[in-house]
Amino acid sequence: MSALPQAAEARFEPMTPELFGAVLPVEQAAYTHPWTRGNFADSLRAGYQAQCLLGGQELLGYFVAMKGVDEVHLLNFTVAPAHQHQGWARVMLEGLDTWARGQGALWLWLEVRVSNLRAQHVYEAHGFQRVGLRKRYYPALHEQREDAVVMSLRLWN
Repeated sequence: MSALPQAAEARFEPMTPELFGAVLPVEQAAYTHPWTRGNFADSLRAGYQAQCLLGGQELLGYFVAMKGVDEVHLLNFTVAPAHQHQGWARVMLEGLDTWARGQGALWLWLEVRVSNLRAQHVYEAHGFQRVGLRKRYYPALHEQREDAVVMSLRLWN
């Protein structure tokens, strides 16, 4: 049995505009090119799956995912910097898997910066495979662009 974080009150809640006050500072602390309030609001309006993982009243992390015909595309996946290296990414990925399977998805897809080796390791440990590269996909410092590693996970065998 795998060891998971111990937090009796950890739970998923749908992301709402009322939670943006907690989400936005985490997003800004976690990324050099963070999503804006508008990006999150647009995702909610589009009906994307957006979940926050809360421990008591504290935001541990969140994800935003878009359902396709037989797949789910992970758009944003963030563990709050203060709660990284504690197993919460695994908890959130398992929650995403469960939701995606419930939607009838066969695959999960994502992009991750080539420089974000830690995230790549987390995704690979969860079973994601590297399947491609998107050149100049992400904005980077000094008006440059950074490549993205494309990864996928087959949900049903």
